[in-house]
Amino acid sequence: MAIERVVVAGGGTLGSQIAYQAAYSGFRLTICEVNAAKVAASKRRVATWDTIYARELAATPAMLHDTNERIRYATDLETAVEDADLVIEAIPEAAGVKREFYATLAKVAPARTIFTTNSATFIPSQFAVMTGRPDRFLALHFTSPVWTDHAAEIMGQPETDPAVYQEVVQFARDIGMAPILLQREQPGYVINTLTTPFLEAALTLWANGIAEPATIDRAWMIATSAPKGPFGILDQIGLKRVYNGLLAASAQPGKGGLVEVAHKLKMELLDHHRLGLASNHGFYQYPHPVYEQAEFLI
Repeated sequence: MAIERVVVAGGGTLGSQIAYQAAYSGFRLTICEVNAAKVAASKRRVATWDTIYARELAATPAMLHDTNERIRYATDLETAVEDADLVIEAIPEAAGVKREFYATLAKVAPARTIFTTNSATFIPSQFAVMTGRPDRFLALHFTSPVWTDHAAEIMGQPETDPAVYQEVVQFARDIGMAPILLQREQPGYVINTLTTPFLEAALTLWANGIAEPATIDRAWMIATSAPKGPFGILDQIGLKRVYNGLLAASAQPGKGGLVEVAHKLKMELLDHHRLGLASNHGFYQYPHPVYEQAEFLI
């Protein structure tokens, strides 16, 4: 079965990027949100990606117009998925929210529809039973920004049909991603398993008052010649997503202190609508963050 009709459930920072990249690659798709206010916010994010694709990928006005023409929006899940080949779940990182979503989705999606989760912290076997089709359920994980970090991590669970897995691999290629194939389930996949301790360490340094974000980034960039530091990366991930991830990770043994880190992030940034790249303001201001200036490293 060739994947043609795609639904992205959740039009947040990463969900809207996934949808935009798929539409830019020629797919017609629907972004499904829970209410009209969330749809309006998703549309604003998509407008941001218009600007970035024009600036960074030299997308022409005609290409951007065609991309937007391929994107539809919905608030009714049953209508959105009535003819879907693939659903990409990109809703908040909360286990209860995801369980409820899959229980609902299982009732309204066609039997042929493949379900994938973009969860950054959970593994697909945690939700396989709720989907009602564990053989057609797996993880398809993207990192932000999708237009440059073009890896798509694909992770099945014990009941995933190998043929379905390969369909998702092909879809990832079709939207310009490089598939990263995992042989077993791993919380955090490959990329987050490597980067999460790094980002948590940076946030903890900041939360404990050791150094300011720009100082931490500057130290990292000087030491490694990296183009950005951890706080630049966090802005690109999206700070609301980071906040949810911190709360989820805080339940792990030895990580209870991340609750205080999450609280500081909420109080000092999220409560002031500093969401990262999607709102043009997070730890840095965009589109021209100071870490891109040569003087930043002096």
